Amino acid sequence: MIIDIEEARDTLRIDGAYADTIIYPLLEAIPSYLETTTGKSWDTVPVQPLAKQVAKFILIKWFEGTDEYDKTIQGLLIALTALGRENNG
Repeated sequence: MIIDIEEARDTLRIDGAYADTIIYPLLEAIPSYLETTTGKSWDTVPVQPLAKQVAKFILIKWFEGTDEYDKTIQGLLIALTALGRENNG
C-alpha cells in the first residue's frame, strides 16, 4: 500500500477503526489506479512523496464521494506521470 491505515485515518480525519472496512479496499485499489493512470508502479518502499500525496487526495475523493479535488488530483497525476518518465528515462 502507498499509505497505511493510520495515514488514511489521519487524512480522512477519522478516529478509531469504525470505517476501516470501507477504507481498506480503497487503499488496496489506489496502487493499481496510479499504475494504470501513470504507467508506473508507485508502491515500492520508500514510497515517493508525491505518490503519497496523490493517494491521499484520491482516498478523500473516493471516501467522501466528492469532485472537489478533481483538478488537484489531475494536476498531481500529470506531475507524477512526468516524474515516472524521468526516473525511467
